[in-house]
Amino acid sequence: MKVLVVEDDLDIQELVVSLLSRAGYGVVAENNGESGLAAALTQQPDLVVLDWMMPGLTGLEVCRAMRADPRGKTIAVLMLTSKAQEADIDQAFTVGADDYMVKPFRGRELVSRVNALTAKARRFETPSAEEH
Repeated sequence: MKVLVVEDDLDIQELVVSLLSRAGYGVVAENNGESGLAAALTQQPDLVVLDWMMPGLTGLEVCRAMRADPRGKTIAVLMLTSKAQEADIDQAFTVGADDYMVKPFRGRELVSRVNALTAKARRFETPSAEEH
């Protein structure tokens, strides 16, 4: 399973990449919204871990653009952000985020949430008996 991490804080990006790599994921990283959106649509990861506040396109704008593009509609999105207000969380889910975590975060919880989201993605990829 491939995970794309879009995070402009390089220390956090490095930590998330390390945690997910050790958990067995293939991980690629981008440090801004524009390159993150392009990577999501062209590389088709199973999951995007997406920061909200970045220069250029925000994570919210990236998520909205992914959901508007047929190539990005089915990619799972986990927002990982310091925005902790209830209205922020609601807004992220409204534009299409699948999960939401607030920084600072616990590494085990991040890996557990990524595991759950990618397991869900695998279930949708598995052809049903009716299709055979």
